[in-house]
Amino acid sequence: MQDYEESVSFLGTWGPFQRRVFFQLCLTSIPCGYNILSVIFLLANPPHHCHIPANSNLSQDWIQASIPVQEVAGRPERSSCSRYELDLVLNLSAMGTRLSHDQIQNLSLLGSGPDILFSSLKQEGCKDGWTYSTEYYQSTVVTEFNLVCGDQWKQPLTSLVYFLGGLCGCFVSGQLSDRFGRKPILFGSIAMLSVCSTAVTFAPTWSVFTVLFFMLGLGQIASYVAAFVLGSEILIGSTRVLFSSLCLPFMYVISMTLLPGTAYLVRNWRHLSLIMAVPGLACIPLWWMITESPRWLVSRGRLQEAELLLRSAALENRVEPPRVIFLSASVEKATIQRAESLSFLDLLGTKNIRHITLMLWLIWFSLSVSYFGLSFNMSGLYGNPFINYILVSAVELPAYVTSWLAARSLPRRLSFISFTLLGALALLLIQITLYSHPGLTLSLVLLGKFGIMAGTGVLYMYTGELSPTVIRNTAMSSCAMFSRAGSSVSPYLLQLAVFYQFLPWIVVGSLSLLSVVLCVFLPETFRQPLPDTIQQISPTHRFRWPGTSTPPPKDEGKSAKGQTTAPEIICTTHL
Repeated sequence: MQDYEESVSFLGTWGPFQRRVFFQLCLTSIPCGYNILSVIFLLANPPHHCHIPANSNLSQDWIQASIPVQEVAGRPERSSCSRYELDLVLNLSAMGTRLSHDQIQNLSLLGSGPDILFSSLKQEGCKDGWTYSTEYYQSTVVTEFNLVCGDQWKQPLTSLVYFLGGLCGCFVSGQLSDRFGRKPILFGSIAMLSVCSTAVTFAPTWSVFTVLFFMLGLGQIASYVAAFVLGSEILIGSTRVLFSSLCLPFMYVISMTLLPGTAYLVRNWRHLSLIMAVPGLACIPLWWMITESPRWLVSRGRLQEAELLLRSAALENRVEPPRVIFLSASVEKATIQRAESLSFLDLLGTKNIRHITLMLWLIWFSLSVSYFGLSFNMSGLYGNPFINYILVSAVELPAYVTSWLAARSLPRRLSFISFTLLGALALLLIQITLYSHPGLTLSLVLLGKFGIMAGTGVLYMYTGELSPTVIRNTAMSSCAMFSRAGSSVSPYLLQLAVFYQFLPWIVVGSLSLLSVVLCVFLPETFRQPLPDTIQQISPTHRFRWPGTSTPPPKDEGKSAKGQTTAPEIICTTHL
């Protein structure tokens, strides 16, 4: 949209209007960032064992002994889903009361007190419910609705529903914002977050909670997409790059780190869910401060409204607008009509774009599985879970700064491969230190998260530069959908530990390595002209060292000549 850029260049790039829009849109990312880890804390699964009724008159030693001891990951742990038959335990307890003090001491030396008497007893399920540890959580969705043992399958299913809501939100919000505007979708999604968070607080059953959780996931991703697109369309030049690649993700990550701290102070899941609605409510006054996208108004033929907004911005910036702003409206309209003639299927139309599209889909899917799989696997690490999640969220801040600096001066493939390879190797090394060196394990997790997030930051720009202008938004939206598909699979990674205790970490690291291998076959885009049409896409190759560039295609058009900057609008979503 070069004509639009030239038409609004009189505003400059960093006047009072741009600064106000810049910071206000960054604030709108707080509700969606604050909610993304809700799936971790609302569905936390604390240690538990079968409940022994108080009227059984068993001492604390006998209650502990009535829970079988099993070996988990090489360590003895009390069973979470079974107990010895309670009637037989009561009989043994009655006999045990007649044992002398010396006999009890001898039994303790032989085994674990009364446990030595239970070696031949039958086991039964938790007929009287469960007793949950309250060391870190007073109550969660899991503890209130007993989503354990026979109903344990509901835990990952609930997380899956949340991420499926995000997938639907990514697909629907783009189409709705193209039709009804960026601003209504942004604030509608934020309102949905607040309303659903409040409604979740009063969910009477697991089924109702799951439905509301789906809506929460839908609003979470839709609000980020709308804020990203709105800022990308209002801001121009270097201000847009700073907003989309650094400051908006920065604010998102900062809000992510706030939720673990809140969960540490508020241990009840219903109270936590109610507090999660507050950031969205605080954003309501921004409705009267943030304008609609003039670029979108032009695309819909509403030139008078667009000019009114731009003249108001010029007044705020104290600059004189031209007498007629949109001299090239007809050219703009023709460009949009050509872009609208392309569809999702055109991403698979020709050989070059088909190969690039399929590889990008796999890379986005793999990185998303790694990102959220790492987050879910954090529950198995030693230490305070709240501190662990604050650290693993905060490490994204230097990751985004590093990726932004690398994107300014280094080749895209080299940057992506270096960062992601670092993260993959760190995650694969975790299986060596997981149970022997807790501090080193946490360091490897943070290093792995840093590498994956820095690689993801480069991937945002790289994907946009690989996609032609006429279908760039569609290409980015399709990649975001595959990213959400990967996040939908990630809750089931923990289930792989049943087959092999290190398998979740191996899968996460291996998928990161897969994305590295696929990236080797993609063309380089650094300091290359952006493709405007599908025919101008650089061909894929069998192998080329990451530091080398790909020569521009022979049939590149004049419109692409000399363009070495980032894409105008990269419509993506946070992982």
